[in-house]
Amino acid sequence: MDETFDTHLQELRRGTIVLACLQLLRSAGYGYSLLEQLDGHGFTTDANTLYPLLRRLEKQGYLTSEWNTEEARPRKFYRTSDAGIRLADTLTQEWRSLTAAITSLTEEEH
Repeated sequence: MDETFDTHLQELRRGTIVLACLQLLRSAGYGYSLLEQLDGHGFTTDANTLYPLLRRLEKQGYLTSEWNTEEARPRKFYRTSDAGIRLADTLTQEWRSLTAAITSLTEEEH
C-alpha cells in the first residue's frame, strides 16, 4: 500500500485505540498486558504509541494509576476513571451512530 493510504488507515485507527483502552481498562491492567489484549481484539499497536497515550489519558483525568511493587517487577496499573467511563460510553454511542451512517452509505452503493 502507498504512504497516503497508510496515513489514512493510521488516522482512522488512532481514535479507536483510545476507546479500546478506556473499555479494556475498566478492569485494571498494565501496559504490556494491555498491548496483548488490544492485539487479541484486533487493535494492533506498539508500545511507542500506547505508553504516551496512557500518560495523556491519565493527565486528562480519564485514567487513574497506581504502582504494584508486590511482585519482582514493579508495574504501573491503569484503570478507567469515572470521567473515562463517561467518555467511553459517549464515544461508544457516537461510534455506533457513525457505524450506522457508514453502513447506510455503503448500502446505497449496492
